[in-house]
Amino acid sequence: MRSSGISVTGPVNLWKQGGLDWLELGRRLWKDIQDDEVLGRGAQLAYYFLLALFPMLLFLTALLGLFPINTSTSALLLYAEEFLPADALGLLQRYLDNVVQGSGKDILSLGILGALWVSSSGVTAIIDALNVAYNATETRPYWRVRLIGILLTIGLAGFVILSAVLVLYGDQLVEWASEFFGIGRFFEMMWKVLQWPLAFALMLLAIAIIYRVCPNVKHEWRWVVPGAVFAVLLWLCISLAFKLYVANFGNYNAVYGSIGGVIVLMLWLYLSGTVILLGGEINAELNAAARRHARPGRISPQDE
Repeated sequence: MRSSGISVTGPVNLWKQGGLDWLELGRRLWKDIQDDEVLGRGAQLAYYFLLALFPMLLFLTALLGLFPINTSTSALLLYAEEFLPADALGLLQRYLDNVVQGSGKDILSLGILGALWVSSSGVTAIIDALNVAYNATETRPYWRVRLIGILLTIGLAGFVILSAVLVLYGDQLVEWASEFFGIGRFFEMMWKVLQWPLAFALMLLAIAIIYRVCPNVKHEWRWVVPGAVFAVLLWLCISLAFKLYVANFGNYNAVYGSIGGVIVLMLWLYLSGTVILLGGEINAELNAAARRHARPGRISPQDE
């Protein structure tokens, strides 16, 4: 069993798998996936994500209204179509249309506080799951865990808005900066190349923050980078593959009828939640392996 709560320092190169070869790392990860019930906890996260998703969209819609930008949450969903199947995207789009048309100015009400509270439940579910990955016991008081969930929810919403603004209005911002600073067309061409890597970097930072803050362990930022890189890359690949499968092979509407969009959305949330947990398992295993490598002969049996 892996131990937790120990900070590892020193010249340990995490990109060398903490001293493990790839085969041994894969074997340990497979054992961790089974022992920690990652697939089952991924389904649990999908349930919490589904409960939190629509309040989160409500909160995000209200939050966007506080910024002087001419966009909406519906416009932000245009970027989700790169990764999300059409049935699930249509479900979210219809929900947002109904919210905006039905709420008006009342959307900025105390109901947003409730939406934020429910949305943070998805983050607290991640906290519980990552504690299992690190074999960590939750000793933080309930109010602190909930506060972490709320702050992370607000922070993730901010990442979504920043990413959307960069992608939606990046061309206009770059054009204005080019004229103001006299940089010229070269800067505009560079932006077209760098905008998606920048969005990827923001996503990577968001996942790294989750891995750093959520589990009740003490570790440095460098210990969360490998799992974050793995999670983001795997999530992109799985999302694109799942979208391709649904678009060309999986006819969920024929099987589930009008709730086909819900089923597709649940499957996508399940895959996303499982990927997040896999990244956490990788970080935890690399942490434990590097600790054993750095202090041979001083690791007790319960650390194995």
